[in-house]
Amino acid sequence: MLTLRHLAIDTVRENVAFLNRNCTRHHAEEFLGLGRVEVRKDARSLLAVLNIVDDPAILGPDEIGLSGPAFRHLGLPEGTPVHLVPPTPPESFELVRAKVAGRALGEADLAAVIRDIAGHRYAKIEIAAFLIACASFMTTAEVLGLTRAMIAVGARLDWKGLSPIADKHCIGGIPGNRTSMIVVPIVAAHGLPIPKTSSRAITSPAGTADTMEVLANVDVPMDRMQELVREAKGCLVWGGHVRLSPADDILISVERPLAIDTREQLVASILSKKAAAGSSHLLIDIPVGPTAKIRSAGEAVRLRKLFEHIGDQLGLVLEVAITDGSQPVGRGIGPVLEARDVMAVLRGAADAPQDLRDRALHLAGRILEFDPAVRGGAGEALARRLLDSGAALAAMERIMAIQGPPPAAARLGSLVAEVPAAADGVVGALDCYRIARIARLAGAPNDKGAGIDLLRKVGDRVRKGEPLYRIHAGTNADFTFAQAHAAEDCGVVLVT
Repeated sequence: MLTLRHLAIDTVRENVAFLNRNCTRHHAEEFLGLGRVEVRKDARSLLAVLNIVDDPAILGPDEIGLSGPAFRHLGLPEGTPVHLVPPTPPESFELVRAKVAGRALGEADLAAVIRDIAGHRYAKIEIAAFLIACASFMTTAEVLGLTRAMIAVGARLDWKGLSPIADKHCIGGIPGNRTSMIVVPIVAAHGLPIPKTSSRAITSPAGTADTMEVLANVDVPMDRMQELVREAKGCLVWGGHVRLSPADDILISVERPLAIDTREQLVASILSKKAAAGSSHLLIDIPVGPTAKIRSAGEAVRLRKLFEHIGDQLGLVLEVAITDGSQPVGRGIGPVLEARDVMAVLRGAADAPQDLRDRALHLAGRILEFDPAVRGGAGEALARRLLDSGAALAAMERIMAIQGPPPAAARLGSLVAEVPAAADGVVGALDCYRIARIARLAGAPNDKGAGIDLLRKVGDRVRKGEPLYRIHAGTNADFTFAQAHAAEDCGVVLVT
């Protein structure tokens, strides 16, 4: 047996084990061909990628080291004697092979795969194989089976007497579309419970959790989250910390670098999280535009029908709002800049982005009408009164205070470059994908102060040399990449 050692190495979501080359119990060569090992103690086990250590100051010959994520997943105290054995491949991976070969998987098959993924028995390359196979084709029955499987392996919130439980989700693809951080306090100010659990960004410059983390702590434990909603009627937290559909967070960690975000996986991801969060009434926002994630009305209708079908099977009251996705919303793109816009709307600032305010009021109005006491068609006017009176701002400040301060102060990136207009003209179009890509190259969302501050929107007149937007970055490398990308194509189409 070897002694378990916690090595303070952040390997993100990858389980990594470290073995001294001169290990007293095993020859490193036993495992090198496999690339992985299994660490066992009684009923607990963990599959991990194996790295070999030559420096005894890092790891002794009678120790097995685990990276931070692996140590937490195994859940044993440092110093525990553990066994090291060749890994036993999860039996469910045969089902992944079948999916790669073109077979549709049944509900029990998908449940087995997701159980092993949630149990950290898959390497990232195996998860990637599953995701790519699913991206090739998925039946509607598979989408439902995948959704149910992801709900089953995590916690599920029970709100015990609170009803209805409202929620909203935007499918993304539109930079700056941070309406949830305005909608939640409006709905909470009305008294309708709205526990908003959000993912971090997958392919965008910021997710709601990334932006909210500029203002408050989002890593809220489940019991505290429930107290928060009973106390403040709403919250804005990261879903991964409360173990709602934990397999989804693992899948997202692999989807992100592969830039995989198919309609079927998107529906399963969103609805598994919402059902696990105990939501009874859900509004889905689908923006449509030429450079958005969804680019045509027909595609939006197909996605709407998939959401409605899976939502019905899960027992959710689900409505879909198809909104304008022709250009970014607000001015800020990136966590700090988006948080600035959100707070400007909540505070009623004269320079608050009107498009962000209008969109948030429309969506909040739809959600308020889930309340049986609110007349049909009266929701948006009620939302406007709650915002203009300051009640929504007070609700947001209450939520922020209860969730606690952010883990670190986030400041706007100090490296700044303006992207000028190449000619006189009128802004005819803004490429959502290109602008989001430049913001990510600048460092967003990992660097919360990085991103783009839009100075012009569609219809604005501009003269040659006047700035279209500002790039903010925190490091020279990111700054250089973003500037080079903007120089190739800034994402702003001028009509002269």
